[in-house]
Amino acid sequence: MLLSLYYILLHVVTLNKMIQLAQASAFDTDGPEFGATFDNQKVFALGEATKHDICVSTSSPRVVSGTSRVGDVTGGGICHAYAHDGRCVSLFKTLYTNKCSHQCTYCSNATCSNRQQTYSYTPHELCRVMLHLYKGNYVEGLFLSSGVGKDEDVTMEEMIEAIRLLREHYNFAGYIHLKILPGTDKDLISRAMSYADRVSINIEVPFSSYMDEMSPTKDFKRDIIARQRMVQSLMKRQELPAGQTTQLVIGGAGENDVEIFRTMIREYEKLGLKRVYYSAFTPVEGTVLEDTPIQPLWREHRLYQVDWLYRLYHLRSHEIFEAFTDDGYLMNRDPKVVIAQKMLGDPLDPTTASYEELLRVPGIGPISASRIVSVRKSTHISTRMQLQALGVVIKRACPYISLGGWQDSLLDRWMT
Repeated sequence: MLLSLYYILLHVVTLNKMIQLAQASAFDTDGPEFGATFDNQKVFALGEATKHDICVSTSSPRVVSGTSRVGDVTGGGICHAYAHDGRCVSLFKTLYTNKCSHQCTYCSNATCSNRQQTYSYTPHELCRVMLHLYKGNYVEGLFLSSGVGKDEDVTMEEMIEAIRLLREHYNFAGYIHLKILPGTDKDLISRAMSYADRVSINIEVPFSSYMDEMSPTKDFKRDIIARQRMVQSLMKRQELPAGQTTQLVIGGAGENDVEIFRTMIREYEKLGLKRVYYSAFTPVEGTVLEDTPIQPLWREHRLYQVDWLYRLYHLRSHEIFEAFTDDGYLMNRDPKVVIAQKMLGDPLDPTTASYEELLRVPGIGPISASRIVSVRKSTHISTRMQLQALGVVIKRACPYISLGGWQDSLLDRWMT
Protein backbone atom coordinates (compact mmCIF):
# COMPACT_ATOMS: atom_id res chain seq x y z
CA MET A 1 0.00 0.00 0.00
CA LEU A 2 2.74 2.46 0.98
CA LEU A 3 4.82 1.53 -2.06
CA SER A 4 1.84 2.10 -4.36
CA LEU A 5 1.20 5.51 -2.78
CA TYR A 6 4.86 6.42 -3.28
CA TYR A 7 4.67 5.75 -7.00
CA ILE A 8 1.42 7.70 -7.28
CA LEU A 9 3.01 10.75 -5.65
CA LEU A 10 6.19 10.38 -7.71
CA HIS A 11 4.26 10.74 -10.94
CA VAL A 12 2.04 13.65 -9.95
CA VAL A 13 2.54 16.13 -12.78
CA THR A 14 -0.46 18.44 -12.82
CA LEU A 15 -1.61 21.03 -10.36
CA ASN A 16 -5.14 19.64 -10.53
CA LYS A 17 -3.93 16.22 -9.39
CA MET A 18 -1.88 17.81 -6.65
CA ILE A 19 -4.90 19.64 -5.28
CA GLN A 20 -7.12 16.55 -5.40
CA LEU A 21 -4.53 14.43 -3.60
CA ALA A 22 -3.90 17.17 -1.05
CA GLN A 23 -7.59 17.44 -0.23
CA ALA A 24 -7.79 13.68 0.32
CA SER A 25 -4.76 13.54 2.62
CA ALA A 26 -4.98 12.52 6.23
CA PHE A 27 -3.64 15.83 7.48
CA ASP A 28 -7.03 17.37 6.72
CA THR A 29 -7.97 16.20 10.23
CA ASP A 30 -5.18 18.23 11.84
CA GLY A 31 -7.54 21.07 12.70
CA PRO A 32 -9.99 23.58 11.28
CA GLU A 33 -7.25 25.69 9.69
CA PHE A 34 -6.33 22.80 7.39
CA GLY A 35 -9.76 21.30 6.86
CA ALA A 36 -11.28 23.74 4.40
CA THR A 37 -12.19 22.69 0.87
CA PHE A 38 -10.73 24.40 -2.19
CA ASP A 39 -12.18 25.87 -5.31
CA ASN A 40 -10.26 23.53 -7.62
CA GLN A 41 -11.09 25.58 -10.70
CA LYS A 42 -9.63 28.71 -9.11
CA VAL A 43 -6.50 26.95 -7.90
CA PHE A 44 -5.92 25.37 -11.30
CA ALA A 45 -6.58 28.57 -13.27
CA LEU A 46 -4.26 30.72 -11.17
CA GLY A 47 -1.57 28.04 -11.14
CA GLU A 48 -1.82 27.35 -14.87
CA ALA A 49 -1.40 31.08 -15.57
CA THR A 50 2.19 30.98 -14.27
CA LYS A 51 3.44 28.20 -16.57
CA HIS A 52 5.59 30.59 -18.62
CA ASP A 53 7.07 32.24 -15.53
CA ILE A 54 10.31 30.42 -14.77
CA CYS A 55 12.16 29.95 -11.53
CA VAL A 56 13.88 26.59 -11.30
CA SER A 57 16.02 27.40 -8.30
CA THR A 58 14.69 26.96 -4.77
CA SER A 59 17.95 27.22 -2.86
CA SER A 60 18.47 29.82 -0.18
CA PRO A 61 21.44 30.35 2.18
CA ARG A 62 19.01 31.37 4.94
CA VAL A 63 19.36 29.16 8.04
CA VAL A 64 16.23 28.13 9.97
CA SER A 65 16.17 26.63 13.43
CA GLY A 66 13.80 25.38 16.10
CA THR A 67 10.96 22.86 15.96
CA SER A 68 7.89 25.13 16.18
CA ARG A 69 7.77 25.83 12.47
CA VAL A 70 6.49 24.50 9.17
CA GLY A 71 8.98 23.97 6.34
CA ASP A 72 12.66 24.44 5.66
CA VAL A 73 14.75 25.89 2.83
CA THR A 74 16.91 22.83 2.21
CA GLY A 75 14.28 20.80 0.38
CA GLY A 76 15.64 17.39 1.39
CA GLY A 77 13.29 14.47 0.68
CA ILE A 78 10.74 16.59 -1.17
CA CYS A 79 8.61 15.01 -3.91
CA HIS A 80 8.93 16.97 -7.15
CA ALA A 81 6.59 17.38 -10.07
CA TYR A 82 7.87 17.95 -13.59
CA ALA A 83 6.55 20.32 -16.23
CA HIS A 84 5.85 19.14 -19.79
CA ASP A 85 9.23 20.38 -21.02
CA GLY A 86 11.22 18.69 -18.26
CA ARG A 87 11.67 21.55 -15.84
CA CYS A 88 11.64 20.52 -12.20
CA VAL A 89 8.77 22.21 -10.31
CA SER A 90 9.06 21.98 -6.56
CA LEU A 91 7.15 25.15 -5.71
CA PHE A 92 3.47 25.95 -5.50
CA LYS A 93 3.64 28.38 -8.40
CA THR A 94 0.56 30.58 -8.70
CA LEU A 95 -0.89 33.99 -9.38
CA TYR A 96 -2.60 35.81 -6.55
CA THR A 97 -5.12 37.14 -9.08
CA ASN A 98 -5.42 36.93 -12.84
CA LYS A 99 -7.21 40.27 -12.98
CA CYS A 100 -4.95 42.77 -14.73
CA SER A 101 -5.21 46.27 -16.13
CA HIS A 102 -2.07 46.03 -18.29
CA GLN A 103 -2.14 45.45 -22.05
CA CYS A 104 0.70 42.93 -22.50
CA THR A 105 0.18 41.58 -26.01
CA TYR A 106 1.50 38.10 -25.13
CA CYS A 107 -0.58 37.57 -21.97
CA SER A 108 -4.02 35.95 -21.73
CA ASN A 109 -4.83 38.06 -18.65
CA ALA A 110 -4.31 41.39 -20.44
CA THR A 111 -7.19 43.75 -21.09
CA CYS A 112 -6.45 43.53 -24.82
CA SER A 113 -6.82 39.71 -24.84
CA ASN A 114 -9.84 37.46 -25.01
CA ARG A 115 -9.72 36.99 -21.28
CA GLN A 116 -10.75 33.90 -19.41
CA GLN A 117 -12.79 34.03 -16.19
CA THR A 118 -11.04 36.03 -13.49
CA TYR A 119 -10.15 34.67 -10.08
CA SER A 120 -8.52 36.04 -6.95
CA TYR A 121 -7.33 34.61 -3.66
CA THR A 122 -7.65 36.17 -0.25
CA PRO A 123 -4.49 36.04 1.91
CA HIS A 124 -5.97 33.37 4.22
CA GLU A 125 -7.25 31.31 1.31
CA LEU A 126 -3.85 31.26 -0.36
CA CYS A 127 -2.23 30.18 2.92
CA ARG A 128 -4.65 27.27 3.28
CA VAL A 129 -3.98 25.99 -0.24
CA MET A 130 -0.23 26.38 0.17
CA LEU A 131 -0.11 24.55 3.49
CA HIS A 132 -2.29 21.69 2.24
CA LEU A 133 0.13 21.14 -0.61
CA TYR A 134 3.19 21.51 1.60
CA LYS A 135 1.94 19.15 4.27
CA GLY A 136 1.13 16.62 1.55
CA ASN A 137 4.81 16.83 0.50
CA TYR A 138 3.91 17.96 -3.03
CA VAL A 139 5.76 21.28 -2.87
CA GLU A 140 8.60 22.71 -0.84
CA GLY A 141 7.88 26.40 -1.16
CA LEU A 142 5.86 29.15 -2.77
CA PHE A 143 6.34 31.11 -5.99
CA LEU A 144 3.78 33.92 -5.88
CA SER A 145 3.13 36.21 -8.83
CA SER A 146 0.03 38.15 -9.84
CA GLY A 147 -1.79 40.33 -12.28
CA VAL A 148 -1.93 43.92 -11.05
CA GLY A 149 -5.69 43.95 -10.44
CA LYS A 150 -6.99 47.49 -10.52
CA ASP A 151 -3.99 48.89 -8.62
CA GLU A 152 -0.52 47.38 -8.23
CA ASP A 153 -0.01 48.65 -4.67
CA VAL A 154 -3.34 47.27 -3.40
CA THR A 155 -2.63 43.86 -4.93
CA MET A 156 0.96 43.92 -3.68
CA GLU A 157 -0.25 44.66 -0.14
CA GLU A 158 -2.52 41.61 -0.23
CA MET A 159 0.31 39.40 -1.55
CA ILE A 160 2.58 40.61 1.25
CA GLU A 161 -0.15 39.94 3.80
CA ALA A 162 -0.39 36.36 2.52
CA ILE A 163 3.32 35.65 3.00
CA ARG A 164 3.29 37.51 6.34
CA LEU A 165 0.58 35.14 7.52
CA LEU A 166 2.59 32.16 6.29
CA ARG A 167 5.67 33.33 8.17
CA GLU A 168 4.18 34.76 11.37
CA HIS A 169 0.86 32.95 11.87
CA TYR A 170 1.62 29.52 10.39
CA ASN A 171 5.38 29.61 11.18
CA PHE A 172 6.25 28.59 7.62
CA ALA A 173 10.05 28.63 7.31
CA GLY A 174 10.26 27.28 3.76
CA TYR A 175 11.30 29.00 0.56
CA ILE A 176 9.24 31.94 -0.77
CA HIS A 177 9.83 33.69 -4.08
CA LEU A 178 7.66 36.80 -4.45
CA LYS A 179 7.13 38.73 -7.65
CA ILE A 180 7.29 42.52 -7.40
CA LEU A 181 4.59 44.09 -9.54
CA PRO A 182 5.68 46.81 -12.00
CA GLY A 183 5.39 50.25 -10.43
CA THR A 184 5.18 49.00 -6.83
CA ASP A 185 5.87 51.56 -4.07
CA LYS A 186 9.32 51.32 -2.49
CA ASP A 187 7.97 50.81 1.04
CA LEU A 188 6.00 47.80 -0.17
CA ILE A 189 9.10 46.40 -1.85
CA SER A 190 10.94 46.69 1.46
CA ARG A 191 8.13 44.87 3.28
CA ALA A 192 8.08 42.14 0.65
CA MET A 193 11.83 41.62 1.07
CA SER A 194 11.42 41.21 4.82
CA TYR A 195 9.41 38.01 4.31
CA ALA A 196 10.68 36.56 1.02
CA ASP A 197 13.84 34.61 0.24
CA ARG A 198 13.88 35.96 -3.29
CA VAL A 199 12.07 38.71 -5.19
CA SER A 200 11.92 39.41 -8.89
CA ILE A 201 10.40 41.71 -11.43
CA ASN A 202 10.36 40.47 -15.02
CA ILE A 203 11.87 42.80 -17.58
CA GLU A 204 10.58 40.51 -20.41
CA VAL A 205 12.35 42.48 -23.19
CA PRO A 206 15.81 44.06 -23.62
CA PHE A 207 14.91 47.71 -24.23
CA SER A 208 12.20 50.36 -23.90
CA SER A 209 11.37 50.28 -27.62
CA TYR A 210 10.42 46.61 -27.38
CA MET A 211 8.36 47.23 -24.25
CA ASP A 212 6.40 49.93 -26.07
CA GLU A 213 5.29 47.26 -28.54
CA MET A 214 4.84 44.33 -26.15
CA SER A 215 3.24 46.14 -23.21
CA PRO A 216 2.35 49.78 -23.98
CA THR A 217 0.88 50.38 -20.48
CA LYS A 218 4.23 49.77 -18.76
CA ASP A 219 7.09 52.25 -18.61
CA PHE A 220 10.24 50.15 -18.98
CA LYS A 221 12.59 52.47 -17.12
CA ARG A 222 10.22 53.77 -14.43
CA ASP A 223 8.05 50.73 -13.68
CA ILE A 224 10.66 47.98 -14.07
CA ILE A 225 14.31 49.08 -14.14
CA ALA A 226 13.75 51.67 -11.39
CA ARG A 227 12.13 48.96 -9.20
CA GLN A 228 15.09 46.65 -9.78
CA ARG A 229 17.35 49.48 -8.60
CA MET A 230 15.16 49.90 -5.50
CA VAL A 231 15.67 46.24 -4.62
CA GLN A 232 19.39 46.59 -5.24
CA SER A 233 19.56 49.64 -2.98
CA LEU A 234 17.48 48.04 -0.22
CA MET A 235 19.70 44.94 -0.25
CA LYS A 236 22.60 47.05 1.03
CA ARG A 237 20.87 47.30 4.41
CA GLN A 238 18.18 44.61 4.25
CA GLU A 239 18.78 40.88 3.93
CA LEU A 240 17.40 39.05 0.90
CA PRO A 241 18.89 35.54 1.20
CA ALA A 242 18.40 34.29 -2.38
CA GLY A 243 18.73 37.68 -4.07
CA GLN A 244 16.89 39.27 -6.99
CA THR A 245 16.14 37.63 -10.34
CA THR A 246 14.37 38.47 -13.60
CA GLN A 247 13.13 36.86 -16.79
CA LEU A 248 13.31 37.59 -20.50
CA VAL A 249 10.80 36.33 -23.06
CA ILE A 250 12.80 35.10 -26.06
CA GLY A 251 11.64 36.03 -29.53
CA GLY A 252 8.24 37.59 -28.89
CA ALA A 253 9.36 41.09 -29.83
CA GLY A 254 11.74 40.10 -32.63
CA GLU A 255 14.88 40.87 -30.61
CA ASN A 256 18.08 39.02 -31.48
CA ASP A 257 20.34 37.04 -29.15
CA VAL A 258 23.07 39.68 -28.97
CA GLU A 259 20.54 42.16 -27.58
CA ILE A 260 19.50 39.59 -24.99
CA PHE A 261 23.14 38.91 -24.10
CA ARG A 262 23.89 42.61 -23.65
CA THR A 263 20.81 42.88 -21.42
CA MET A 264 22.01 39.90 -19.39
CA ILE A 265 25.35 41.64 -18.79
CA ARG A 266 23.56 44.80 -17.67
CA GLU A 267 21.34 42.87 -15.26
CA TYR A 268 24.30 41.09 -13.65
CA GLU A 269 26.86 43.88 -13.63
CA LYS A 270 24.78 47.04 -13.18
CA LEU A 271 21.84 45.74 -11.15
CA GLY A 272 23.50 42.92 -9.22
CA LEU A 273 20.97 40.21 -10.09
CA LYS A 274 21.44 36.66 -8.86
CA ARG A 275 19.95 34.98 -11.92
CA VAL A 276 18.45 35.82 -15.28
CA TYR A 277 15.93 33.33 -16.66
CA TYR A 278 14.96 32.87 -20.30
CA SER A 279 11.60 31.69 -21.64
CA ALA A 280 11.17 30.86 -25.33
CA PHE A 281 8.10 32.68 -26.63
CA THR A 282 5.01 30.51 -27.00
CA PRO A 283 1.92 32.19 -28.49
CA VAL A 284 -1.21 32.01 -26.36
CA GLU A 285 -4.61 31.70 -27.99
CA GLY A 286 -6.75 34.78 -27.53
CA THR A 287 -3.82 37.20 -27.26
CA VAL A 288 -2.68 39.85 -29.73
CA LEU A 289 0.41 37.75 -30.51
CA GLU A 290 -1.40 34.44 -30.96
CA ASP A 291 -0.20 34.19 -34.58
CA THR A 292 3.42 35.03 -33.80
CA PRO A 293 5.69 32.02 -34.51
CA ILE A 294 6.67 29.87 -31.55
CA GLN A 295 10.36 30.05 -30.67
CA PRO A 296 12.38 26.81 -30.52
CA LEU A 297 13.40 25.61 -27.07
CA TRP A 298 16.97 25.18 -28.30
CA ARG A 299 17.29 28.96 -28.55
CA GLU A 300 16.40 29.25 -24.88
CA HIS A 301 18.86 26.43 -24.08
CA ARG A 302 21.74 28.10 -25.95
CA LEU A 303 21.12 31.37 -24.11
CA TYR A 304 21.35 29.52 -20.80
CA GLN A 305 24.68 28.08 -21.95
CA VAL A 306 25.95 31.58 -22.80
CA ASP A 307 24.73 32.76 -19.41
CA TRP A 308 26.77 30.03 -17.71
CA LEU A 309 29.87 30.87 -19.73
CA TYR A 310 29.63 34.46 -18.52
CA ARG A 311 28.42 33.93 -14.95
CA LEU A 312 30.12 30.71 -13.88
CA TYR A 313 33.01 30.20 -16.32
CA HIS A 314 33.86 33.90 -16.27
CA LEU A 315 34.62 34.12 -19.96
CA ARG A 316 35.02 37.70 -21.06
CA SER A 317 32.23 39.25 -23.08
CA HIS A 318 34.39 39.75 -26.18
CA GLU A 319 35.13 36.00 -26.18
CA ILE A 320 31.45 35.09 -25.89
CA PHE A 321 30.55 37.42 -28.77
CA GLU A 322 32.45 34.97 -30.99
CA ALA A 323 29.56 32.52 -30.52
CA PHE A 324 27.09 34.79 -32.33
CA THR A 325 26.51 34.99 -36.06
CA ASP A 326 26.91 38.24 -37.98
CA ASP A 327 23.17 38.90 -37.70
CA GLY A 328 23.26 38.59 -33.91
CA TYR A 329 21.92 35.08 -33.29
CA LEU A 330 23.27 31.92 -31.70
CA MET A 331 23.46 28.75 -33.74
CA ASN A 332 22.02 25.50 -32.46
CA ARG A 333 25.48 24.38 -31.39
CA ASP A 334 27.22 24.47 -28.03
CA PRO A 335 28.52 28.07 -27.84
CA LYS A 336 31.59 26.92 -25.89
CA VAL A 337 32.59 24.70 -28.81
CA VAL A 338 32.02 27.51 -31.30
CA ILE A 339 34.21 29.85 -29.21
CA ALA A 340 36.95 27.23 -28.81
CA GLN A 341 37.08 26.56 -32.52
CA LYS A 342 37.57 30.26 -33.21
CA MET A 343 39.86 31.25 -30.32
CA LEU A 344 41.93 28.27 -29.23
CA GLY A 345 45.06 28.07 -31.36
CA ASP A 346 47.45 25.32 -30.36
CA PRO A 347 46.03 22.57 -28.14
CA LEU A 348 46.48 23.18 -24.41
CA ASP A 349 48.62 21.01 -22.18
CA PRO A 350 46.49 20.24 -19.08
CA THR A 351 49.66 19.70 -17.04
CA THR A 352 50.69 23.35 -17.44
CA ALA A 353 47.60 25.32 -18.54
CA SER A 354 46.14 27.78 -16.03
CA TYR A 355 42.73 27.32 -14.48
CA GLU A 356 41.33 30.09 -16.71
CA GLU A 357 42.78 28.44 -19.84
CA LEU A 358 41.36 25.04 -18.88
CA LEU A 359 37.87 26.54 -18.50
CA ARG A 360 37.92 27.45 -22.17
CA VAL A 361 38.28 23.82 -23.24
CA PRO A 362 35.00 22.06 -24.13
CA GLY A 363 34.41 19.19 -21.74
CA ILE A 364 36.21 20.88 -18.85
CA GLY A 365 34.14 22.81 -16.30
CA PRO A 366 34.94 24.69 -13.08
CA ILE A 367 35.01 21.52 -10.96
CA SER A 368 37.18 19.44 -13.27
CA ALA A 369 39.50 22.41 -13.94
CA SER A 370 39.98 22.87 -10.18
CA ARG A 371 40.69 19.17 -9.76
CA ILE A 372 43.30 19.19 -12.54
CA VAL A 373 45.12 22.18 -11.02
CA SER A 374 45.03 20.56 -7.57
CA VAL A 375 46.03 17.01 -8.55
CA ARG A 376 48.91 17.94 -10.83
CA LYS A 377 50.75 19.47 -7.88
CA SER A 378 51.48 15.97 -6.61
CA THR A 379 50.66 13.65 -9.52
CA HIS A 380 51.83 13.67 -13.12
CA ILE A 381 48.84 13.61 -15.47
CA SER A 382 49.74 11.60 -18.56
CA THR A 383 46.64 9.65 -19.65
CA ARG A 384 43.08 10.25 -20.76
CA MET A 385 41.90 7.93 -18.00
CA GLN A 386 43.34 10.27 -15.38
CA LEU A 387 41.54 13.24 -16.90
CA GLN A 388 38.29 11.29 -17.13
CA ALA A 389 38.60 10.34 -13.46
CA LEU A 390 38.85 14.06 -12.67
CA GLY A 391 35.53 14.74 -14.41
CA VAL A 392 36.70 15.74 -17.90
CA VAL A 393 34.40 14.76 -20.77
CA ILE A 394 37.13 13.18 -22.88
CA LYS A 395 35.30 13.03 -26.19
CA ARG A 396 34.68 16.79 -26.11
CA ALA A 397 38.02 17.84 -24.67
CA CYS A 398 40.54 15.75 -26.64
CA PRO A 399 40.53 17.84 -29.85
CA TYR A 400 41.66 20.85 -27.79
CA ILE A 401 44.36 19.37 -25.55
CA SER A 402 47.80 17.88 -25.98
CA LEU A 403 48.75 15.17 -23.52
CA GLY A 404 52.22 13.58 -23.41
CA GLY A 405 53.01 14.92 -26.85
CA TRP A 406 49.86 13.36 -28.33
CA GLN A 407 46.89 15.27 -29.74
CA ASP A 408 43.89 14.69 -31.96
CA SER A 409 43.91 16.03 -35.49
CA LEU A 410 42.64 19.53 -36.19
CA LEU A 411 39.76 17.98 -38.12
CA ASP A 412 38.47 16.50 -34.90
CA ARG A 413 37.85 19.99 -33.57
CA TRP A 414 35.23 20.57 -36.22
CA MET A 415 33.58 17.21 -35.67
CA THR A 416 32.62 17.98 -32.02
